[in-house]
Amino acid sequence: MKIFLIRHGESMQNTKENYNIGLPDHKVYLTEKGKEEAKIAGEFLKKYIDDNKIDLSNSVMWVSPYTRTRETANIINEILNIKKVKEDVTLIEQQYGLFSDKEIEMIKKLYPDQFAFYDNYYQNDGRFYAKLPQGESPFDVALRTKQFLNTIYRDKEDVLFVVSHGTTIKTIVMNFFHYSPEWYSSELTPENCSIRLIDSNEKINSESYIYNKPKQKR
Repeated sequence: MKIFLIRHGESMQNTKENYNIGLPDHKVYLTEKGKEEAKIAGEFLKKYIDDNKIDLSNSVMWVSPYTRTRETANIINEILNIKKVKEDVTLIEQQYGLFSDKEIEMIKKLYPDQFAFYDNYYQNDGRFYAKLPQGESPFDVALRTKQFLNTIYRDKEDVLFVVSHGTTIKTIVMNFFHYSPEWYSSELTPENCSIRLIDSNEKINSESYIYNKPKQKR
């Protein structure tokens, strides 16, 4: 089984434009740069597949049902032409609750008590467990991505393209390899349109970035 984990392209949330617009997270869409990133990632994937002679006869593209991930998947699939495309709600972004679509200083001002409680957890090695008010913790996301892994084990496709979000992708890797919460906290967030490959067969059980390795802060 080969699993290509692809983060969506740059969105209006990444550029902070959505702080002024206030779209709910599932409606946040790609910037023009994000669309171009998706196109380039699709071209990279096509070449990688051709160069490595990867058989796509039993392949599927799994997509988070958010606007930015659907857009990214559509652009990439215009190049790859994967016939089987499925959506799964377990692939959505971490739910940020009260802290969604707001800059940190505004969050501190609007929700001082909630922020203080969350920050205490976060600063005391509790990043993985810290639940955002009316939202989720990475722990919660890990529980639902474990369900996603059960789905793909059942369906038994050979090659999977998973278009999702930063936290979600990290927890997929964490669950697949049984990594620890400490691994999650130390792992860098994927860049927009980064591609991470999990390769699992009788001889190989590995994962690595094949495109756009992250350089940003945790």
